[in-house]
Amino acid sequence: MQQLSMLIVMLAALIIPIIMARFKVSSIPTAVAEILTGIILGKSCLNVVNPNWTLNLLSSMGVIMLMFLSGMEINFDLFRKTPGKKRSPNSPVIMASQAFGLVIVTSFVIAIIISQLHLFNDILLATILFSTIALGVVIATLKEKDILQKPVGQTILLTAVLGEVVPMLALTFYASINGNNAGRLWLIVFLFLAAIFLLHRFKQPFIWFNKVSKATTQLDIRLAFFLIFTLVTIAETVGAENILGAFLAGMVMKLLEPSESTEDRLNSIGYGFLIPFFFIMTGDRLDLKNLFANRQALALIPILVIGFILAKLPTMIIFRRRFKPRNSFAGSFLVVTTITLVLPTLQVARNLHAITTAQSDAFTLAAIIVCIIAPVVFNSVFKLEKADMIKQKVNFIGTNTLTVPISQQLYKNWYEVRMVTDNENNYKTYNSEVKDLTYLPNLTAETLEEGHYFDCDIMVVGFLNDHKSARLAQIAKEHGVKRVIASQNNPRLDPKDVTALRDKGVEIFNSYNVQSSVLRALIESPLILRMLTDTEAGLYEATVLNSRYTGRELHTLPFINHITVSRIFRKRKPIDPHGDTIIEYGDHILFTGDRKAAQQVREDLRRPN
Repeated sequence: MQQLSMLIVMLAALIIPIIMARFKVSSIPTAVAEILTGIILGKSCLNVVNPNWTLNLLSSMGVIMLMFLSGMEINFDLFRKTPGKKRSPNSPVIMASQAFGLVIVTSFVIAIIISQLHLFNDILLATILFSTIALGVVIATLKEKDILQKPVGQTILLTAVLGEVVPMLALTFYASINGNNAGRLWLIVFLFLAAIFLLHRFKQPFIWFNKVSKATTQLDIRLAFFLIFTLVTIAETVGAENILGAFLAGMVMKLLEPSESTEDRLNSIGYGFLIPFFFIMTGDRLDLKNLFANRQALALIPILVIGFILAKLPTMIIFRRRFKPRNSFAGSFLVVTTITLVLPTLQVARNLHAITTAQSDAFTLAAIIVCIIAPVVFNSVFKLEKADMIKQKVNFIGTNTLTVPISQQLYKNWYEVRMVTDNENNYKTYNSEVKDLTYLPNLTAETLEEGHYFDCDIMVVGFLNDHKSARLAQIAKEHGVKRVIASQNNPRLDPKDVTALRDKGVEIFNSYNVQSSVLRALIESPLILRMLTDTEAGLYEATVLNSRYTGRELHTLPFINHITVSRIFRKRKPIDPHGDTIIEYGDHILFTGDRKAAQQVREDLRRPN
């Protein structure tokens, strides 16, 4: 019977995504579908799956893996302050912090109201439950809309991060106090110290692991599980919850900067094997018959659903400072989503006998209901604003016959372009041709910072004076601009100066080298000029940011018949492409093809997924 229950659960885990794909069910998260399937298979309906030691073990490993992968979802770059820049009050970090602060306050008020109605008396536990946000569901929904890297996406994402981290820490304190371990609470410090130690200990070796790892060793995966079990063991030893140790292990793994293929394999182990056991067995354990027989618990469900929604809607007040009311409402409703941390929290509460089985089931059902409603409302209400469709912000310092036409072309292709010049004659000449051109008599770090010209993804410094270009390019890098492209017009410029710029991360555009290279190529390969200037075909470069195409052989890409890949640059080193070349995250692919098809391929490769 035990083996039969195991087989049924594994068959259900296989069939669920197939059925969802067949009937195009995209509005309901897979986790919710797995819980609903567990309810059907469990004692509430068919009663064909009976919990046993093996299923309980795999379910426990599933929740630990879920918390580990949630820790790996955090993008720590969003928390880093760029040197030389003041953080705007409307930055994603500040807005998310303020939005989640409102969530905490509202959750506490709702918990008090429910307590006064004698429906649920544990105010602290209710506050933790109402303030949780399902980070994994939020990320999946934002990816589907392709706005994860946009300001609105980052703001919602950071709010969700806080909605998982803060309740996680609060749950640890709650469990320690209610488990009569308050005197050992200070020992949790050792858990965080252990995480920091492991991060520093494996920072350099992890780079070496990637070089020597083989298919039969998988050192990066072995390290991930070592981190999980080490920090989970320490967490349980010091009196903290094991899910906190797993979450910290995920954060450590993320800070080690694993490759995209490593993350894909860990996701495969988690979401492909362990995590479905947790969600299906959660549904299997629900006893809806007893819940529906308990009138007080049954009456609690609609109140909890309303509580989960009302606890998050005040975030709209903060979101409206930067985004339109429609999208602010949609974002607020998306953070209503809660399931991943609610279930472990309820499990901890049951172990502490702080909640009845009927109350736990009521919270679970309420979480399932809002997890179905929230993504549907978000997808129905949210509409892309112009700012969301902007690909990148490009600022040009200097105007001439090269930079002006390029800026016009970029603007038409949904790039946000700004130009500034210190030449009054150029300003008068090009002002009517450029959408956003500013005249600054003195181009200094102070004037550029006041005009927010360092707030961009790419800065192009294009002056005829190479020393002036070099000076401003260095200033831009010092102010944290990600990519700085500087023109170099004098072929006799000291190579040491060029090397110094490149060492600081400045990309050099040498018009002399470009012209001589094209002329040589035109002599040696007459078709090169046609390929570069043909209106029907062109030469393109794209950085692979879409995980759908990573870890796959080149010949298996769905669009490979429409393009010709000529070169792949990996970590700035060229690779001659072959049909069996494995594509990795961050690869720069140089290819040719029909213009319309090639542009679509480039957008697909660049789209984060």
